[in-house]
Amino acid sequence: MSFMMLIVEPIGQRAQRTPEEGHAAYDSMMQFAADLKSRGLLQDAQSLKSEKEGVKLQVRDGRQRLLDGPYAEAKEMIGGFFLLNCDTREQAIAIAAECPAAQWCTVEIRELGPCFA
Repeated sequence: MSFMMLIVEPIGQRAQRTPEEGHAAYDSMMQFAADLKSRGLLQDAQSLKSEKEGVKLQVRDGRQRLLDGPYAEAKEMIGGFFLLNCDTREQAIAIAAECPAAQWCTVEIRELGPCFA
């Protein structure tokens, strides 16, 4: 079964770190990903840039619209993801508990599947 593990970060948390602290956090996540890959549990993992570099898009009545704010004040952003291949939900939860980011973020675990189910 495939599970998406989302790294949900508080907005502004990255800016509070020194460059050294940022690199150390990133390196710990890269090591975590390498370990999952060696165990055959990781399909893909990526870090995402700041929400300030993203854009929101809507299509209404056939017309595309980019939303550039103002937005409702968000307290969190998706900072990255891990796409896991696990036997059970419990295994995905156990992997999330091993994630270094769980110490400074919230880790959300979602099974992949049709949105209508």
